[in-house]
Amino acid sequence: QLQLVESGGGLVQPGGSLRLSCVASGFTLADYAIGWYRQAPGKERERVSCMGNTEDSTYYAHSVKGRGTMSRDNAKNTVYLQMNSLKPEDTAVYYCAGEREDPAVTVQAMCVLEAFGSWGQGTQVTVSS
Repeated sequence: QLQLVESGGGLVQPGGSLRLSCVASGFTLADYAIGWYRQAPGKERERVSCMGNTEDSTYYAHSVKGRGTMSRDNAKNTVYLQMNSLKPEDTAVYYCAGEREDPAVTVQAMCVLEAFGSWGQGTQVTVSS
């Protein structure tokens, strides 16, 4: 059974940093693209970043470009999202999602289309002073 579990969220002051983790089980992470999404209260879910099996396939949404870094450790079946210079508007529940990578589909397209079949339960990030 595919499972994704996020952690690392919390309360952080504006300008601070957090590293979110997404641990995968039930499948081989190396075969999968992983996406990070977020949803703020009263707003639609939005994409944050997505990555294929190689870091040069990483896509970042405009809202986090330059402040977010996604990485993966396939040996640990874990994907990370490092967020720096956090702003109050980054407050949201952050979700990771996974889908088997398809060489015919770019990671960016997967990200934009939210083409992921497995989702975690989310971790809350609150940016406030």
